[in-house]
Amino acid sequence: MNIFKFIIVLTTSMIVSLPVFSSENDTTIIGDVEMPEVQHSNAFNQVKKMIGKWEGKQTQYTGNVIDVSYNFRSLSGGNTITENLVEDGVEMLTTYSDKDGELVVKHYCALGTEPIFKVTEVTNKVLSVELDKSASDYHPDHHSFVNSMKWTINSDSPSSATLESGIYLDGVLRVAKSKLNKVH
Repeated sequence: MNIFKFIIVLTTSMIVSLPVFSSENDTTIIGDVEMPEVQHSNAFNQVKKMIGKWEGKQTQYTGNVIDVSYNFRSLSGGNTITENLVEDGVEMLTTYSDKDGELVVKHYCALGTEPIFKVTEVTNKVLSVELDKSASDYHPDHHSFVNSMKWTINSDSPSSATLESGIYLDGVLRVAKSKLNKVH
């Protein structure tokens, strides 16, 4: 009898905790509670264009060319976007979310650093971010870290893009450039 009650409670809690998305107006409902509508920044909406899987090649500052992939997913009722990126087999994570109407980008890097970025440019085709010095206490003399990222969606083909990354390695700013195509 106790196991039967446990199964009912467990099943009920699982059903209540599943988010349900209404396709009519993109309202998020969890159980019977409708989540309030969230207004997103222009920069966040630009990141939404990247949702899906992208693959391509990155030219490192050394001239070496490696395989890269980026998988953008929408989470938290559409209020956070995660980017799982793999560079030459090494996986990293970047998150995109709004705070007080501004896009906040956090990168969890293979360099062992976690820089936080702020938007420096946003257009219909470009999203550029740089290190937010008020939120990240990294300095090139003491740390190796990603300093900037600039996504540019191809005007002729929205399923192709480039990414330029500025990376401080041992105090020297290096640039890597990736050419990507959306695969789904």
